[in-house]
Amino acid sequence: MLKVYVCEDITVQREKIKKIVENIILMEDLDMELAVVTGDPEEMLEVVKQSGEVGIYFLDIDLKAEMDGMELAKEIRKYDPRGFVIFITTHSEMSYMTFIYKLEAMDYIVKDDETEIGNRIYQCMLGANERFASANNKVQDVYSIKINEKLFTINYEDILFFETSPNVHKVILHCKNRVLEFYGKINELEKSLDERFYRCHRSYLVNKDNIKEIDLQARVIYMENGEQCLVSSRMMRGLKK
Repeated sequence: MLKVYVCEDITVQREKIKKIVENIILMEDLDMELAVVTGDPEEMLEVVKQSGEVGIYFLDIDLKAEMDGMELAKEIRKYDPRGFVIFITTHSEMSYMTFIYKLEAMDYIVKDDETEIGNRIYQCMLGANERFASANNKVQDVYSIKINEKLFTINYEDILFFETSPNVHKVILHCKNRVLEFYGKINELEKSLDERFYRCHRSYLVNKDNIKEIDLQARVIYMENGEQCLVSSRMMRGLKK
């Protein structure tokens, strides 16, 4: 999932950008969520430091604070080098500064054209979503699934286990922070995923990296977040290794 951040000191502009972003996420059914909408660059930076996830950043340059938008972007890059930075500002003459700061900004949107702002934000969000999914699939550190025309991209490290659903031809994906159900088969998943995932039971495929404890007698696997999945006596030997 991509987190979206907005830092704009003018309340009216901030709410306008927030509304545009919310509408785009809803209309395009994107796997994104608003993480921070603020006029305080320090507040945003604190959240970014704790996040550890890739974000999309819509930043004003003149924030009427000790830290301007350029400096904020430079700090963000320390914690999110893969993030997508977009400047929305009235200062069109400042665009060259993105090169001086080596910020690799995705876009530079000038506020003067009201109708164009929404179109440009739309293009940036769709472009970021596509690039994020493509880059992650190349390094094979994510699992991507499509549910009702919505693309979900989940980091392997966030996956706990896959479970056969009581609904025919469906699988339930248990993650650290959410549960998703989609069309699929455990047998096919077992073949497509890497060595981190182990078929511990006919109905379960577990991420070994997120196992906290195994009760050998009860044949139950306890995950880091407290969730449980079963392990068959036949497959216990492979887990012990």
